[in-house]
Amino acid sequence: MEEGKKNLLGKTIGELQSAVTELGMPKFTALQICEWLYQNHVKSIDEMTNISKVNREKLAAEYNVGCLPNLGFQKSKDGTIKYLFPTASGYFVETVYIPEKDRATLCVSSQVGCKMNCEFCQTGKQGFDGNLTACDILNQIYSLPEQDKITNIVFMGQGEPMDNLDNVLRATEILTDENGYAWSPKRITVSSVGITNKLKRFLDESECHVAISLHSPIHEQREMMMPAEKAFPISEVIQLLRHYDFSHQRRLSFEYIMFGGFNDTTTHAREIVKLLSGLDCRVNLIRFHQIPGVSLHASDEKRMESMRDYLTKHGIFTTIRASRGEDIFAACGLLSTAKNNNNNNK
Repeated sequence: MEEGKKNLLGKTIGELQSAVTELGMPKFTALQICEWLYQNHVKSIDEMTNISKVNREKLAAEYNVGCLPNLGFQKSKDGTIKYLFPTASGYFVETVYIPEKDRATLCVSSQVGCKMNCEFCQTGKQGFDGNLTACDILNQIYSLPEQDKITNIVFMGQGEPMDNLDNVLRATEILTDENGYAWSPKRITVSSVGITNKLKRFLDESECHVAISLHSPIHEQREMMMPAEKAFPISEVIQLLRHYDFSHQRRLSFEYIMFGGFNDTTTHAREIVKLLSGLDCRVNLIRFHQIPGVSLHASDEKRMESMRDYLTKHGIFTTIRASRGEDIFAACGLLSTAKNNNNNNK
C-alpha cells in the first residue's frame, strides 16, 4: 500500500460519489467501485476492469484499495483461528474466526487497546493507542482468508465500539448497505460497556443487534471490575434501553463472564432478575479464560448451570456460551500486545 494515498475501502457510496466527481469521473463510477470492493474484494485498482484505463489511472494516482493481509495466525484444536492484522497507522489488532456446524462468526476489533481498563481484559491492560478507521475495521473482514464463510460479525474484539462510534457506524453502514456488503443488520452485533450517550446514538442510527457487558448487577462490584460503571452506571444503561423495542428484528443481549466465588451466587442471580425485569433480552453466560496477572478464576460448570436455570425459571432467556479457542487465548489480546509493544520500542 503506497503511503500518502487515501483508501477506497471504508468509504460509503456517498463518499465514493464525491471522490469520483472530484476526479472528473461519471458519478456511476462510484457504483462500479462499490461492486469491485464489497462484492468482488479486489486487491488493486487495476482489477476494476469495467472502469476505463484512464479513470483507473486517475484513481490509482490518489487512492489505494486499502486492504492489508494478516501477519500471522494461531489455530485452536477446535478450529477457532486468531489472526493478527496491521492497521494503516502502524499498529496491530486481533481478529478471531469461530467456525461452527451451521455458521461462522467473526469477532472484530474497533480500537488499538482500550480506555475502559476492565479488570479481566488483557486489551485494557495494553493501554490505548488509537481508534481504527472504517478501513481498518473492514479490512479484518475483507482480507480474511475465510471471508466467504462468515455468517455473523460481532464487534467484541479489542476496544470499546461506542468509544469509536463514527468509524463503527460507517463500517456497519457499508456492511448493511445495498451498495456495500448488503448484509442484514441481524447478522451484526455490536457490544458496549454502556457509554450511554454514544449508545443512544447507535440505537437511533443503526438497526444492528446490541450486546451489553454486564458482568455484575451490583453497582459497587461492577465498578471494581469495570471503571466505566462510575460514569455510566448499569442502572442508567438499563433505563436507556427500556425506551427501545427489542421484541422484533433487533436483539438485545447481556454478556456475563462468570467468576468463581465473585459474581456467581444466588444473590447475583436475584439482582440480575430485578435489573432486567420486563426487558426483552437474553443473557449469555461466559466462561472466563484465565489471563496473566489477574487473580479472578472461572466459575465451575455447576455454578454456571445453576445461574442459567435460575434466570430461565424467572423469565430471562439464558444460555451458556460454548468456550472456544481457549488453547490460543482467543479472547485475549496477547498477540497484539506483544507486537504493539515491540513496535513502540523501536
